[in-house]
Amino acid sequence: MTEKFINAKGLQCPGPIVQLFRETQACSKGDILCIEVTDQGFKKDIAAWCKKTGNELLSLEEGGGVIKARIKKN
Repeated sequence: MTEKFINAKGLQCPGPIVQLFRETQACSKGDILCIEVTDQGFKKDIAAWCKKTGNELLSLEEGGGVIKARIKKN
């Protein structure tokens, strides 16, 4: 299991989700992806994306205008 960081700050929808999707394609089952974004729409998008793709949203935090999510690839 590895952990990968994705900096998607400054990107607007659908940029962060597209970047996350691309990274999950290169990851193995059980890998953790940590993504940081500034697009406020990401909060609702990430939950729906995880449900649709079968990946697990481990955490979702917001502070200082940055949203941080940790996703486990299933």
